[in-house]
Amino acid sequence: MAPPLMEARGLAFGYPGRVVGHDIDLALEAGEVLCLLGPNGTGKTTLMKTLLGLREPLAGEILVEGRATRGWTAAAQARAFGFVPQIAAPTFPFPVRDMVLMGRAARAPLFASPSARDREAAEAALEQVGISALAGRAYTDISGGERQLVLIARAIAQEPRILILDEPTASLDFANQDKVLRLIAGLARQGLGVIFSTHHPDQAFAVANRVALLRDGAVLGMGPVGEVLTAERLSALYGTRVVLGAVEGRTVCITGAALR
Repeated sequence: MAPPLMEARGLAFGYPGRVVGHDIDLALEAGEVLCLLGPNGTGKTTLMKTLLGLREPLAGEILVEGRATRGWTAAAQARAFGFVPQIAAPTFPFPVRDMVLMGRAARAPLFASPSARDREAAEAALEQVGISALAGRAYTDISGGERQLVLIARAIAQEPRILILDEPTASLDFANQDKVLRLIAGLARQGLGVIFSTHHPDQAFAVANRVALLRDGAVLGMGPVGEVLTAERLSALYGTRVVLGAVEGRTVCITGAALR
């Protein structure tokens, strides 16, 4: 039997002198969407950075197609993993097209100029995300939500096998949230393995195959969305009453003030 696209075994992660998470076992198949849910400060971002190789695991191992990633070069990591961070403050007024083209760096020799293939991949990513009209604009002059879409396009242009997104809809309006969720589902249909975090369980119901519930650095539950995301588990996860309902055949979450 072929190994999973990506696997974490007995993973502990955190910082020197401080363990954030421990005993984490995760697996991701090609064409699958895994959603990470958990309250603020529970370690989702640190876990993602560890999976990406940006932080060394404190224990355990991470494997891609059965091969341990410890010791991989940055270029090898970038060919396997694409990353969309939660926040990327603009510093230089690069054109949006050039920001997306930077995603091709992992595919090019050191100091090489972008090839025609690189430019084609960047243009295709801009079109796929629906921001071709922004291509000539300065990254510093567009909105926060538009910048997030640029970062997603940059990760797509990278052509990774695994895409990791840290709260990709956090700064987006409803229409663009829907666009990103559709993109996630579409990328999985193309064969990518996708991991994304969110504070909205509704998004897991919408596009995820499986979900992992993280609290205090431990996995409280993991498995198919429909089995794991119960009202009881979500109430325990977030420390507030959660009720699940249905709208047009889809499960939705109702929390907090809406229940008063």
